[in-house]
Amino acid sequence: MFRNITPVVKNILIINVAVFIGQLMLKSIDFTGIMSLWNIGSPNFAPYQFFTYMFAHSPRGFSHVLFNMLGLVFLGPLLERFWGSQKFLIFYMVTGIGAGVLYSGINYYQNIRMESAVERYVSNPDPDSFNILIVKTFDGQVTEYVYNIIDDYSKNPSNKKLEEQSIYIAEELIKANVNLGSMLGASGAVYGILMAFGLLFPNTQLMLLFPPIPVKAKYLVLFLGAYALYAGFAQNPSDQTAHFAHLGGMVFAFIMIQIWKRDRGNFY
Repeated sequence: MFRNITPVVKNILIINVAVFIGQLMLKSIDFTGIMSLWNIGSPNFAPYQFFTYMFAHSPRGFSHVLFNMLGLVFLGPLLERFWGSQKFLIFYMVTGIGAGVLYSGINYYQNIRMESAVERYVSNPDPDSFNILIVKTFDGQVTEYVYNIIDDYSKNPSNKKLEEQSIYIAEELIKANVNLGSMLGASGAVYGILMAFGLLFPNTQLMLLFPPIPVKAKYLVLFLGAYALYAGFAQNPSDQTAHFAHLGGMVFAFIMIQIWKRDRGNFY
């Protein structure tokens, strides 16, 4: 597998591994935080992160970087040989940055809606509204303590101390949601590679790792795209995967393939 690796894929692999080692070793300067893509509106956000986030991975284990690099090494060389190194590099960077842009845009819109919901509650607090706010907006992100406050406030709706506590909780939850959220990983670009492969070689059989069965590229792309869309809107609080980044990589890959198809002279 590694004997057939192409130049751009090899360099991207080296950069990702080097950055991952740096994340493990440079904890004193929060190297992971510097490389990650933070929520727009967070004091940690900086525009350069749309580029750097795709070369960093979760330092809590090897599975994140391992599976992304396997996807890159398995499919990337085929596309690099098909397009040439320059065009493949452009494709990889556009899909990776595009994935971050789409993820951040959707996340920013969702945070704006959350902020509006909190502002409406703060302007007119009451136990029922607090319960609705927590269940609809922050369910799965709060501790048992918050649910106890909901119960106490419902039993004592005129208690000003509980009202102030509910406002404080609502405001702190939205701050944490905006300021502490970040995303990292090459998954968006790797999903872009997968989309391109499925569009260009739709009937090629790919062997899955789990379960180890063959599947045509077009069906795998269709399934992964549908799942990313579903999981992104489902917003399971326990799911830490950036599904909209995966979807973003696929969307930008699709757009680029369609643009390049129009210019057949440069496509091959």
